[in-house]
Amino acid sequence: MKILERDFTGYGKEPPNPNWPKKSRLAINFVINVEEGSEYSPLHGDLKSESGLSEVPGGRHNQNQRDLAIESIYEYGSRVGFWRITKLLDYYKLPNTFFVCALTLLQNKEICEHIKNSFNDICCHGYRWEEHYRLNKNTEKKQIKKAYDLILKLTNKKAKGWYCRYAPSENTRKLLIQNGNFLYDSDSYNDDLPHWVETEGKKHLVIPYALDTNDVHFKLPSGFSGATQFYEYVCDSINYLYKEGSNQPKMMNIGLHPRLIGRPGRIVAIEKIIKHIKNLNKIWVCKREDIAHHWYTNFYE
Repeated sequence: MKILERDFTGYGKEPPNPNWPKKSRLAINFVINVEEGSEYSPLHGDLKSESGLSEVPGGRHNQNQRDLAIESIYEYGSRVGFWRITKLLDYYKLPNTFFVCALTLLQNKEICEHIKNSFNDICCHGYRWEEHYRLNKNTEKKQIKKAYDLILKLTNKKAKGWYCRYAPSENTRKLLIQNGNFLYDSDSYNDDLPHWVETEGKKHLVIPYALDTNDVHFKLPSGFSGATQFYEYVCDSINYLYKEGSNQPKMMNIGLHPRLIGRPGRIVAIEKIIKHIKNLNKIWVCKREDIAHHWYTNFYE
C-alpha cells in the first residue's frame, strides 16, 4: 500500500506552546468575509448565477439567467449586515480580519473606505469569489496578482494573507510564494495552530482556518436554525480550548458572513460570544496579521 505524500502527523501529541502575548490560553481571530458583489452573475459575464451561502437554495435558473433572489440576499450583506457586524465589534473594541474579494471594493465605496480607514488587517480572498481549483495555472497566477494589486490600490493596505473560496488548487501555494507579497495563507483546515510548510524551497506559514466555528452553518436547506445553536457550539469550543490552554494553548477562528450572521436574529449570537470571551481573562483576541508576525518572530528558524 502506498504511503501518501501528506502530513497526517503535524505536531502530534505534544504541540509547541505558542507563547501567546500575556500568557494567553487561547488566541481568537474574528474573520469578516467581504464577498458581496464578486459572486457569480451573468452581470459579470458568467454563464450561471451564484448558488452558494445564501438564504435560498440556488442553481435553479437557466444558463445566462440572473437569480434576482440570490442577488438581493447578497445585497443585504453589503447594505446592512456588514455594518451590523463591524459596529458590534467596534463597540466592544475587538479587532478582526477582513477576508476581502477585491472586486467587492469596487461595488461598495463606503465599505471600501471603512476597510481603508480601519486598523484591522486584510487577508486577500481572491479577485472574485471564485473556485481557484477550477482555474488553470496561468489564469490563477493572473487572478492572484489582480486581487493583490486592486486591494492595494483601493485601500493603500497590503494584504498579508491569502484564502481561496473553500479550497485552493494544487498550484495556489506555489503561486503565492512566487508572487512574493504574502506572509501566510489560510487554505487549510488541518490544525489548531499555525505551522510551516516547505514549498518552492522556502518555509511558508500556514494559519489554518475553520468551518465548524463559522456561520456557514446557517445556510439552507439545513444547518443551525437559530442563534442559540451557533452561540452554544462556538462557546463550547472556546471553553474546551481554554481548558486545554492551561498547558497547550491553541488558536481559534470565528468566521462571519454579513449576509448570514448579519441578520438581527443571528447577530445576537456574536454579542453573546463576545460577552463570554470578555469573562475569560486569558484570551488574546487579535488580527490574523498579529498571529503571523508572532509566529515569524518566535518560531522562524
